[in-house]
Amino acid sequence: NVVLLLSLQDGRLTFGPGNLTVQLPFTNYMREHGAVFVNAYTNSPICCPSRAAMWSGKFVHLTESWNNYKCLDENYTTWMDLLQRDGYYIQKLGKVDYKSGDHSLSNRVEAWTRDVDFLLRQEGRPVANLTGNASTVKVMEEDWNETDSAAQWIRSTAATLSQPFALYLGLNLPHPYPTPAMGENKGASTFQTSPYWLKKVSRQLITVPKWLPFNEMHQVDYYSTYTKNCSWHFTQEEIKDIRAFYYAMCAEADAMLGEILSALRDAKVLKNTFVIFTSDHGELAMEHRQFYKMSMYEGSSHVPFLLMGPKVKTMQQIAHLISLVDVYPTLLDMAGTSLPSRVSGHSLLPLLSLNDSPQADPLPDWVLSEYHGCDVNASTYMLRRGQWKYIAYADGSSAPPQLFDLSVDQEELHNVAAKLPSITAGLDKLLRSIVNYPAVSKAVHQYNKQQFISWRKSLGNNYTDVIANLRWHTDWQKDPKNYENAIEKWLQGDL
Repeated sequence: NVVLLLSLQDGRLTFGPGNLTVQLPFTNYMREHGAVFVNAYTNSPICCPSRAAMWSGKFVHLTESWNNYKCLDENYTTWMDLLQRDGYYIQKLGKVDYKSGDHSLSNRVEAWTRDVDFLLRQEGRPVANLTGNASTVKVMEEDWNETDSAAQWIRSTAATLSQPFALYLGLNLPHPYPTPAMGENKGASTFQTSPYWLKKVSRQLITVPKWLPFNEMHQVDYYSTYTKNCSWHFTQEEIKDIRAFYYAMCAEADAMLGEILSALRDAKVLKNTFVIFTSDHGELAMEHRQFYKMSMYEGSSHVPFLLMGPKVKTMQQIAHLISLVDVYPTLLDMAGTSLPSRVSGHSLLPLLSLNDSPQADPLPDWVLSEYHGCDVNASTYMLRRGQWKYIAYADGSSAPPQLFDLSVDQEELHNVAAKLPSITAGLDKLLRSIVNYPAVSKAVHQYNKQQFISWRKSLGNNYTDVIANLRWHTDWQKDPKNYENAIEKWLQGDL
């Protein structure tokens, strides 16, 4: 059997010293009874494109999963479809979020217009909100309902099956909660928890991240900081509160993982079930003067990846670089199902010494992540290889690249791209051999214009009112004509 549980948290919490900040007993249980991949990354630090990569096994640019609205087609063949074809009983619960057509209108329009020459706050100011009391366990009720359904299904149905099963459970935690003050209710900037979960956090271990001064920030980072409503003053206590509440939300998600593990044990199927716990992206939690995701910094792009199951040695800590496209071939390898076509990922079983046959296509020593959505004003490409993280933008020349040596700069505050031109050039050459990123950026740019023009035409006379009342309404309505004119100038630019 195979079980995949997907959350939305920072992977650094699954190994020391990050895991000391908050009590995560079931994450630690998986770590002690299986393997933790300490260098796992998302292929796109936002919900839908990341999940599209995981469900398809292909890089984002290959499926053209450009933003939360444009991802996989309805009939796309996923790893779960192939398992079902080969006799698996499948069950899919919770947040799936990999198909086109979902998410708010704001989310779409903000992605389409990111090249427009204006700065507008697109998120609510991040805040912490305490709810319930010391006995309030189920804060995120929707996630708990899905978890309870999954646990009940395991105990009542999975335990009686004569065929293997594949269970997927997608959680929303620790995604920040919707903020009512936003133009559309999908805007989420509230970190919410109860005293019950807050007690699981060691506040004395919470650090306040270092921030670069505005004049030293990369131009794309500054845009993100502003649009995420983080360019104003925050006290140290505000920052600590946001981080503490985020960790508490991770503790609640960990308890849901515990419910699934307990159900597998009660149904007497745990010993012959592979369990994977991972996330579609992380959470910056005020690192680099940002919250949310949409960034290639570690808090956003580094995801947890824990795996336990038959013949998996306990207490393994695997340093090899992996990413979410590896989920697809790994699950098929677990089931003994062959890959129907070429995918971007590779099975991880050889790293666990579970597969006796030689690896036909060795795992690369790099991972790729890319981002093309809202809150960032340029397509972004990250190549991690060895100690280096290389980040390129747009066409490779209109915005300078960034290079971080993670062996000495874990906080990613020192961009050494200009100081190390040979390393920068070598990584850029490798990146271009994997993806022609200037061409991809151009395709996204044209897609955004075409989509915006079609959407505007569909609104007719309602366009002016609708665009003024999206999530950026607080800024937009101060000078609506100016912002409409900026869009017109953008649309005329390359036509």
